[in-house]
Amino acid sequence: MHERAGVPQAEQIEHRSNTSCVASLGARALAIYTRHMCIFSSCTGRSFQPIMAMIVLALLVAAMVSSPLVLAYDPSPLQDFCVADATSNVFVNGRVCKDPEQVTAADFALSGLHIAGDTANAVGSKVTLVDARAVPGLNSLGVSMARLDVAPGGLNPPHTHPRATEALTVVDGELYVGFVATDGKLFAKVLSGGDVFVFPKGLVHFEFNRGPCPAVAIAGLSSQNPGLIRVADGLFGASPNVSDEVLAKAFRIDTATARMIKAQFGTKS
Repeated sequence: MHERAGVPQAEQIEHRSNTSCVASLGARALAIYTRHMCIFSSCTGRSFQPIMAMIVLALLVAAMVSSPLVLAYDPSPLQDFCVADATSNVFVNGRVCKDPEQVTAADFALSGLHIAGDTANAVGSKVTLVDARAVPGLNSLGVSMARLDVAPGGLNPPHTHPRATEALTVVDGELYVGFVATDGKLFAKVLSGGDVFVFPKGLVHFEFNRGPCPAVAIAGLSSQNPGLIRVADGLFGASPNVSDEVLAKAFRIDTATARMIKAQFGTKS
């Protein structure tokens, strides 16, 4: 058996193993399906030949066999912990593990989340993220969290976390929150202290304080590195900048307005 060009033998073995597993599952599924159809035929006396169904199932199995299996979430840890080594220059999916003999309790702790974030900015909100950079012990564990402070009239602008689902709990005050599904439907609700709202992975969402008092919320996220894309900043504040013509066409405005909005984000056309 020969190695494929440019593909390490270990990866080929893993792929063949995954392929065998998928093929085995497909064969078992096909056998079960056929057995049930035979039972159906014997009980009803009808002649039932599930040829098309078998063809579709076979094509599905072939498609799965032809490509490697894909993980949809952060990979599971293979040891008790993998504290991130901030001094390493090696680039991997996640962070390189620190020597376990050098790990201390401080690698799993963080102080100061009780301190209010500074909301004196253009949008009136501040997010304090607790990820693997803030707590190295979170590396490989697939979770992170954040504190959200929103001044009266303040907004955590529409944004998305491409790698995480978010569960938000309001601790104090009141927030109007919502997300937009892929079909354009808005799901929104006003939350008070103790209320919880979930933002599905990758969907655009926001938090707005339309009450008279400051609001505080704590969020849990299903990735050690959830990522953040703010819709307005990402388009009007991109570097290199998105062309005026593209923005004008997308938002149905003229190019002069596009340039004016860009200026608000410190971007020149």
